[in-house]
Amino acid sequence: MEMLNKVCEALELVRKVNPLVHHITNYVSVNDCANITLTIGASPVMSDEIDDVGDLIKISNALVLNIGTLNKRTIEAMFYVGKEANKLGIPIVFDPVGTGATKLRTEIAMKIIDEIDISVLRGNMSEIKSLIGLSSSTKGVDSTEKMEGAEEISKLASKKFNCVVGISGEVDVISDGERIYKVLNGHSILTKVTGTGCMVTSLIGSFLGAGCNPLTSCVSGYVVMGICGEEVFKKSGNNIGTFKVKLYDEIFNINEIKIKEGVLLEKC
Repeated sequence: MEMLNKVCEALELVRKVNPLVHHITNYVSVNDCANITLTIGASPVMSDEIDDVGDLIKISNALVLNIGTLNKRTIEAMFYVGKEANKLGIPIVFDPVGTGATKLRTEIAMKIIDEIDISVLRGNMSEIKSLIGLSSSTKGVDSTEKMEGAEEISKLASKKFNCVVGISGEVDVISDGERIYKVLNGHSILTKVTGTGCMVTSLIGSFLGAGCNPLTSCVSGYVVMGICGEEVFKKSGNNIGTFKVKLYDEIFNINEIKIKEGVLLEKC
């Protein structure tokens, strides 16, 4: 499959380029996002100080925006640095954590999409449905929605927001408005570890920073996390305390052979 080859090439490229990925992200998972960025082969920088981000974005290769832990200071910094990134042609991946759960999250997410050009929008089913105006249900920042209709919803959202859209779930669904890919790799234990969704966003940002196109970057992020999550479960089972550490190990050691042997990727 052509996309499988592109994923393998993307992995090689990110390790060759070692892109700098600027994050304004979730305080709960900021350390996890930094570590996962390092393990895939990129370099993280984590700053949400408005007097700092303007200089940092000038030397960065990609920008990750994540609204998991919102406050007025980080909101201001996100809009400032997002618009600066647009001026510089730096790709952005946006994670609208908890959109639909509260008025503030929903309003800020919509405003970011309206005012900032993003390359990839990655969220769960509840978040994406909420952004396109469909009724959805959440439990805090977690989705309680089934993945039924995800293919059409991802395609609709992609066309509406003019970006690649990735919907996380039991099967991950990615669309650029025309093409649709499904990543069937993964394990339910990933939902029991805080920050794995945020980490996928950082993986996508790493591939974007290496110069991969948005569709390839999004598929690559999901493929890497899915395959590695499966492998860690095989080795550690339900030992949830060691799962995250071993996840870093597995992603650090992922390679083309492991991807081609383990990938479950479908084009719809």
